[in-house]
Parts: sequence; structure tokens; C-alpha cells
Amino acid sequence: MNLSIQSLKEMGAFTGAPVKKTIKWQQGGQELQGEVFVRPLGYRAAVSDLIASAGMQDGIAGRIAASICNEAGEPVFTVADITGDADPGRGSLDRNLTTALLTAIGEVNNLGKTQSSATSTKSGTKSQSRSPARSRKPKSA
Repeated sequence: MNLSIQSLKEMGAFTGAPVKKTIKWQQGGQELQGEVFVRPLGYRAAVSDLIASAGMQDGIAGRIAASICNEAGEPVFTVADITGDADPGRGSLDRNLTTALLTAIGEVNNLGKTQSSATSTKSGTKSQSRSPARSRKPKSA
């Protein structure tokens, strides 16, 4: 197969439109609710993850900034907005809101859910691992 925009579209290699999610979180003793758009993990998240792995930005803030967008797919936050560096007087994003956003990102991307495998062992793993004690041959006396 030759890679082209058309062949990649046919294979589903693009992330598609943002997904609308309703989130709820507690803040100041009140339950709040809002709607957000979540961009499925793709190029922007991969770049953000690489920048974070190089120690150049916070990984969680990068994931939120790469994923939460408006209906048109444009980012809503920068990493600095989330960490509080954009406006120290405002501070960082609320903990409970951060958790609600991460949950929405996980739901859109099916994170944390494992796929069953046709080649699973009894333990559910794909292959059997051998501990050093089991893989050694008994020594002859």
C-alpha cells in the first residue's frame, strides 16, 4: 500500500473530530458541571509526551493542553494555564477539575481498558514469563 492522505483516511489513521463530553467536579463544596471537547490522542499528544519526556514540560498539563479543545479542535489551554505559570495570581487549575478533565480524556481514548487477546494464558498475559528459579536447570550433584 502506498501511503497517501486518502489511504490513511480509509484506514482510520486520523483522529477525527473532537468528542463532546460532560464533566462534573466538586469545587468549594459545590458540584459543578461543564461541557468540554476532547481531541482523541494523536499528533499533538505525541509531541507533548516527547517534550515532557525530555523534561521540558509537565506531562499531565501537556496531556490536558493537547487534548482539551473547542468544538473546532483549537486548544483551550496552554501548559502554563494549567500549571499556573501563565498567571501566578490565578494559580494552577483546580485539582478536582484536573481529575475530571483527565477522566474525560481517558474515556474518549479508552485508556485503562485492556483488550482481550486470543492468545492469552490462564493468567491473562500474552506470554508466559519464567522466573530465574524456574528457568534454571537443576545442577547435577
